[in-house]
Amino acid sequence: MAEIVYMPKLSDTMTEGVVAIWNKKVGEEVKEGEILAEIETDKATMEFESFYDGILLHIGVEVGKTAPVNSVLAVIGEKGEDIEEILKNATATEEAPVEKDEAPTPQAIPQPAAPVQVEKPAIQSTAAVTDSNDRVLASPLAKKLAMDKGIDLNAIQGSGENGRVIKRDIDHYIPFTPAANSFNKAPVGKESFRDETVSQMRKTIAKRLADSKFTAPHFYLTLEIDMDNAVSSRKVMNAKEGVKVSFNDMVIKAVAFALSQHPNVNSSWMGDFIRRNDHVHIGVAVAVEDGLLVPVIKFADTKGLLEISSDVKGFAQKAKDKKLQPSDWEGNTFTISNLGMFGIDTFTAIVNPPDSCILAVGGIKEAAVVKNGNLQAGHVMKVTLSCDHRVVDGATGAAFLQTFKNALENPFSMLL
Repeated sequence: MAEIVYMPKLSDTMTEGVVAIWNKKVGEEVKEGEILAEIETDKATMEFESFYDGILLHIGVEVGKTAPVNSVLAVIGEKGEDIEEILKNATATEEAPVEKDEAPTPQAIPQPAAPVQVEKPAIQSTAAVTDSNDRVLASPLAKKLAMDKGIDLNAIQGSGENGRVIKRDIDHYIPFTPAANSFNKAPVGKESFRDETVSQMRKTIAKRLADSKFTAPHFYLTLEIDMDNAVSSRKVMNAKEGVKVSFNDMVIKAVAFALSQHPNVNSSWMGDFIRRNDHVHIGVAVAVEDGLLVPVIKFADTKGLLEISSDVKGFAQKAKDKKLQPSDWEGNTFTISNLGMFGIDTFTAIVNPPDSCILAVGGIKEAAVVKNGNLQAGHVMKVTLSCDHRVVDGATGAAFLQTFKNALENPFSMLL
């Protein structure tokens, strides 16, 4: 009997998916555990495993097309099997109302939006990097876009990891002509533009943050922190064998400590009531190709600095090994966005629902500071707390920031 493969629901907010690539063609044999397709969701691009053995008899969603969750993705069965009736029944089922989460939800192996390279690159040249079989190393989406636009991947210098060609390289590619000025993306005196298809992740980011910005009354509190003790403490900790703590790990620990002292900040606006969370789940915004992921450090207030550091490194390794699960980026009660490593001194961030606050962290820089009436060199860092005024008042947010500031200025106090 033929088996229907449905468009899976791969996150709690996913309502539709886009097929980035099919790894099998109609008529080809499929084995259980093989990667059947790659699906772009509102969170990431995920490899989708087949759970059936057989022949791929039908593809329900073409590459680049969007389909709702629980719609027919494919049909796998025996060679020559008549699937007309099963497709007719499946279509009728799709058109009928479906209760949330009742339709089959096949498992998948997720990965970050930037596909993870499998093959080892050869020596990088001025054009695209190739593997030992002279195939260009490129993400599946980049290959699809290049094919659609008639672009030779060999002519493109990849900007991804190890020279891999990725989506933005295709979007920004300008064919070379001898007369063209290499500093101009378009002929002089002519208007030019490129229309770029909006990804599922970008659609979700746009909707969620627009809803947040235009429905939640934001206000912002900025504070400068003396980081001298944090800098020296980190040096002492990292001097121990096997210890590698980042400033971001220290920020997460200080936030967790402050949230435990100010639970009203660890809350959510639920429409007709406010949810006060007793647990502390801190989301850490991470930039990926075409958007953001927010892995969540669960029960951060109960974890030591080394455990938090281990969790953060673990997320990075899971992403590299294609083992990052949807549950890893769900459940946040507070979010941190750190752009300090990009040279940003200060910025404001939009509250990430369902949180009531998000902390924007700038970089640590050397500056002239006054201590005990004396001018001296020091290290300072600015942070800005964005608050949903429906839940958090100014005094509440300010008190939280003071506790956070004191924790970072006296790092060992939060370790006791």
